[in-house]
Amino acid sequence: MKLYFGNAVAAATTLMILALLGFIGWSVFNRANISCWGRRSAAVLMFGLVVCCFAAARDGLDKTIQNAIDGSCAPGLFPLVSIPTIVGCVGALLIIMAAIATPIAKTQKMREVWFYVMSGGAVLKIVIMEIARIVL
Repeated sequence: MKLYFGNAVAAATTLMILALLGFIGWSVFNRANISCWGRRSAAVLMFGLVVCCFAAARDGLDKTIQNAIDGSCAPGLFPLVSIPTIVGCVGALLIIMAAIATPIAKTQKMREVWFYVMSGGAVLKIVIMEIARIVL
């Protein structure tokens, strides 16, 4: 339990991850009643960005990058070139691609598809990071 509630940043990150996954799950479950998929995508984009910033702070990504540049501090939880950081970049690419394509989409059906792409990128990042934290 200390892994997820060891300090304030870890606890806040854990609660935000659960909220984001709940929002995505609720949106998928109630998809027949949703008429504005662009708003859902905007919410996932904005809240997902906040969650990613907290997760990067929690895992010490800034320290890993600084260590790779000049070695002036100890690295963070994951090495710079590792499966969690590479999958995190792929997930971020999916999120960015969907964020650009959603406002361009002409129909709600296409915005729904881009919502799923964005949500898939976010869930991919979360699942891989959390599994890696447990394994490590």
